[in-house]
Amino acid sequence: MTDTAVDSRTPLTLLGAGAMGTALARAWLAAGHQVTVWNRTPARAEALAADGATVARTAAEAVAAHRLVIACLLDDASVDDALDGADLTGRDLVNLTTGTPAEGRARAAWATARGARFLDGGIMAVPPMIGVPDSGGYVFYSGSPEAFEEHRDTLAVPAGTRYVGADPGFAALHDVALLSAMNGMFAGMLHAFALIRREDIAPKDFAPLLVDWLTAMAPAVHQTADQLQSGDYTKDVVSNLAMQAAGIPTFLRTAEEQQVSPELLAPYLELMRKRVAQGHGDEDGTGMIELLMEGAH
Repeated sequence: MTDTAVDSRTPLTLLGAGAMGTALARAWLAAGHQVTVWNRTPARAEALAADGATVARTAAEAVAAHRLVIACLLDDASVDDALDGADLTGRDLVNLTTGTPAEGRARAAWATARGARFLDGGIMAVPPMIGVPDSGGYVFYSGSPEAFEEHRDTLAVPAGTRYVGADPGFAALHDVALLSAMNGMFAGMLHAFALIRREDIAPKDFAPLLVDWLTAMAPAVHQTADQLQSGDYTKDVVSNLAMQAAGIPTFLRTAEEQQVSPELLAPYLELMRKRVAQGHGDEDGTGMIELLMEGAH
């Protein structure tokens, strides 16, 4: 790499040198970016000096070093603490700290009032995936479209980028929505393994069957989206909710026979029963979203 190539790369400041922050810093350093790093525990930042990072004594000093400032801290309160007293005028602040949509919107207003452009980010990766081509990791970004376009190439160095809109809360919303779906899938997976646990069924033999079944069911996501978009929850229904609800006693009796708590499954089954009782047995599961929305009030 020539000096000219190195010089053309955007320098940046990174606040936070935990596991994710360290992985991000090393990816940018390996790609030839000048990186100034700060961490509340100095030793973690010092460890990056060997990779070529400049270590700042204070967060304010780190912010002053470069226009592009990236925060990857513990939580929203940590961002407040780190940036207290820092001059953000003319800076582009990218917040990769995990938070809620409301926190992203509030942080955007906070940054704008201090003269900075703002992007919020939701990291869909674990540290070992960062800086690894084709790892599948990526980051959702939302907020200033101008800031995203300017820094798109730099932000794409550690992981892929997906810009999801000018609303600064959208990155966190996409992040948590996908992780919520993941947790629901894991709940079903754990219940399935629990059911076979006491039997002479090898988990490693059962696992491929479970993977194949979940993979075959995954395209139902598209049908749910189509029904939500059209407003017709009976569209293209193959196995309606009434039919599915008829199987609930079998699910519960099997759990009882296998001495497995139904607590991971019970809330979903109860929503199914409730939706059928409301007269929507000709739908499939999409209408249960309406019950979830009602339950928030």
